[in-house]
Amino acid sequence: MVRQNDFNQLCDRAGLSHAEAAALLSVSERTIARYANGTGHPSALGRRVLEEAARRAVQPPRQVSFRFIDLFAGIGGLRIGFQGIGGHCVFTSEWDANAQKTYAQNFRDNHPLAGDIREYAENPAKIPEHDVLLAGFPCQPFSIAGVSKKNALGRPHGFLCDTQGTLFFDTAQIIAHHRPAAFVLENVKNLESHDKGRTFATIMNVLTNELGYHVQTRVISSEHWVPQKRERIFIVGFREPTNFDLKGLKLPAGGPKLGSILERHEDVDPRYTLTERLWEYLQAYKEKHNAKGNGFGYSLFGPDDVTRTLSARYYKDGSEVLVAQPGKRPRRLTPLECARLMGFDHGDRRWKIPVSDTQAYRQFGNAVVVPVVEFIAEAMKPHIEAALANENERPADGPVTVTRPDREPALAHG
Repeated sequence: MVRQNDFNQLCDRAGLSHAEAAALLSVSERTIARYANGTGHPSALGRRVLEEAARRAVQPPRQVSFRFIDLFAGIGGLRIGFQGIGGHCVFTSEWDANAQKTYAQNFRDNHPLAGDIREYAENPAKIPEHDVLLAGFPCQPFSIAGVSKKNALGRPHGFLCDTQGTLFFDTAQIIAHHRPAAFVLENVKNLESHDKGRTFATIMNVLTNELGYHVQTRVISSEHWVPQKRERIFIVGFREPTNFDLKGLKLPAGGPKLGSILERHEDVDPRYTLTERLWEYLQAYKEKHNAKGNGFGYSLFGPDDVTRTLSARYYKDGSEVLVAQPGKRPRRLTPLECARLMGFDHGDRRWKIPVSDTQAYRQFGNAVVVPVVEFIAEAMKPHIEAALANENERPADGPVTVTRPDREPALAHG
């Protein structure tokens, strides 16, 4: 008999959505839903079919040149880039259950996913040894929208925010304990200017002075790879000196336009077209703010355009990126188009979306643009390999202290 978790895990290992599993087993999606929630079970033959699908889905062995961990992983954008240069992911932490589901469906050889990183920061030895640390630590306390919302609610932000602001320091504790050869951190552009630069100065002080890493930063826009202007700051650190030059990397010239990622008109479900009532509301809202001299309101794009930044709130009304439709009301991007706009569904890589539209929009709006990460990973590859080649020659690290602004220093041993 297949237990609830067994069935879901088999589907994840096989890379099957519930709809795909229903087609494979020749049963209805309602029946599959019963398998998933434990009120029903597939036959012995059905289980064998799923197990065989899972065996076929296992990716062939490949040469692995380094180990890395994926913190605040989301749906795996950072992982794709570093897996692509020969890295092997040995640990993943992501607290959101829906993001975990998407992650598991798209990385079928995956290890069990950890949830809240804080318990691992308290005991970093629970995390496997690794050579590179990746972390897209939560940006809400540092983003313009996040800060504005917290100010309006009278709540603290940045390092005073107990729920997310101190998660950077949990990342620092893990770096202090494991002393990886390199790390890559990603965040919103506004991290540099938050709290008049004090937040960023604190982060850099921890990474360079307290942890002793050689750190470089650069804000990179995604429009060189995808038809979206999305600026994010990347923080790259190496434990030992290197001639890696993040700011000196030459970005690709030009970039694609929106038409390159749009589905054919006839393939787009009419439900993505705005309702008459919503379209009237958005037009009136923009007109009202235009009269006041500010730029609030929807943004409309055609096939020859580059969009503004896709946000996690896109599911609400899609107003920041609306697709023009001649003779019709505009429409939202479809989840597949969002996957393409963020570079997850790209080239020969197909991206599975096993969650609702609402969750998919949230996931892509919170994600990193994958081709940007792939670009950085390729540039870092020879430097990572050189660092690991010299690994046996370096002396053992001594204790490293990570100081939190509101706490006593915490001692971690390398």
